Amino acid sequence: MFRRNKLFTGITVLIFWLGVWAIAARAVNQELLIPAPAAVARHLYRIMTSGTFLRVVSTSLLRVLGGFVCGCLCGVVLAVACSISPVLNALLYPAVRIISSIPVTSFIILVMLWLKYTYVPVFIAALLVTPIVFGNVRTGIQETDPLLLEVAKVYRFTRLKTLMKVYVPSVMPYFYSGALTSLGLAWKAGIAAEVLALPKNAIGSGMYYSKLYLETADLFAWTVVVVAFSFFFEKLMQYLMKKRKEQEGEK
Repeated sequence: MFRRNKLFTGITVLIFWLGVWAIAARAVNQELLIPAPAAVARHLYRIMTSGTFLRVVSTSLLRVLGGFVCGCLCGVVLAVACSISPVLNALLYPAVRIISSIPVTSFIILVMLWLKYTYVPVFIAALLVTPIVFGNVRTGIQETDPLLLEVAKVYRFTRLKTLMKVYVPSVMPYFYSGALTSLGLAWKAGIAAEVLALPKNAIGSGMYYSKLYLETADLFAWTVVVVAFSFFFEKLMQYLMKKRKEQEGEK
């Protein structure tokens, strides 16, 4: 019953906002400014049935997911290093904080001077993910129960066993939370980097050229694709986190 009510609510909200969109398009009556939902749906169908759609989408996905994985690895490594060494923490923590506070657009323009345009979205996605994962994992390490660490010492756990039995279970919820937060942001930042860098076979490039040639319906259609994948990533991470908790509960 709850799932039915949730599905009904979701459909109702979707219909409401589609209605608002249709009314706004009718009121403006300029497809260049606000195309109607039906026009966007036609353009979306045309884009999705083109021979290049799957290649474009898969390439953008690989770039963003590659950057996401690299960012997660960097965030975890930096968090562990800063937790072990006070010197590294004093050196690296301010740099990570600065990175997280600088606008993404500034980094995109700067990285375009350093790397081939194909790699710019990967680097930007990784750069956005790293501070978030770093902060969450570092908090998870700091919040590890001291009593569990004392028990590990009493029973003479090896460092590896202490890591696997104490630290990892303590840190994983924080890591999953950071990954869930950063995945959607990485996707949006990666697409923004594609809009500026214009690599081949990219959703962001399609959005840019739609704007350049005043194909507003195409721009809306590509935006629908971006939103759909962002929603998919969020639901996928929530599902994985739920399955992980269920497995831990069974243990």
